[in-house]
Amino acid sequence: MTTAQNKIALVTGGSRGLGKETALKLAQRGNNVIITYNSKAAEAAEVVAVIEKLGRKAAALQLDVSKVHSFDTFSQALSTLLKDKFATDHFDFLINNAGMGLVVPSFVATTEAMFDEMMNIHFKGVFFLIQKLLPLLHDGGSITNLSTGLTRFTYPGSGTYASMKSAMETLTQYLARELGGRGIRVNIVAPGPVPTDFSGGLIRSNPHVQDAIRSNTALQRLATPDDIAGVIAFLCSDDAKWVTAQRIEASGGIHL
Repeated sequence: MTTAQNKIALVTGGSRGLGKETALKLAQRGNNVIITYNSKAAEAAEVVAVIEKLGRKAAALQLDVSKVHSFDTFSQALSTLLKDKFATDHFDFLINNAGMGLVVPSFVATTEAMFDEMMNIHFKGVFFLIQKLLPLLHDGGSITNLSTGLTRFTYPGSGTYASMKSAMETLTQYLARELGGRGIRVNIVAPGPVPTDFSGGLIRSNPHVQDAIRSNTALQRLATPDDIAGVIAFLCSDDAKWVTAQRIEASGGIHL
């Protein structure tokens, strides 16, 4: 296992939003960070630059998590990067953050193409990316998956997205059991609504939606990406060394 000062986190979808905040939080806590991006190369480079200013090593790799056929190439690129920039063969923490939302008018309005896109991004892609990267993940490391509060409470039109996240919650428990022999902890964080550009900035740009969220949240405010990133960073720390197979909802107590 690498020393505390040299641990490496891989954050998918780390160029913006929650992924960016998570990458920065992990760097602030002393980790080196690799992020992936789909199309936002310039934004990813900016995140890398900020992390390097914090005194940590950082890099960005392109990855479309919906394209399982590309994972061999990605794994090879990651392996090369680990050797060339970080002088190691393995990394320590995998955070499966990359994704996009889907809100449709109703269940019957959901098309097969929409369903397949959600499945490929949020379940199939994550499933096979973990499988592909396991040989590069240190024994004693951790995997943190991302779910949603929508697996506990419901909003019409979000059933497809939430169903894929429910599948990830089940997979998380199975992975925790199967990878426990390697000392790898596997948990899943379920954020409540966060006003980022997720789902086209639906929450961020709609004051009426924001007011409704506040009125239904025990802590009576909107979340910030930092509220969620801190939970993820905790799960990547030694303070969470006895935490595995857990769904941790970070929602401020919405819809209690």
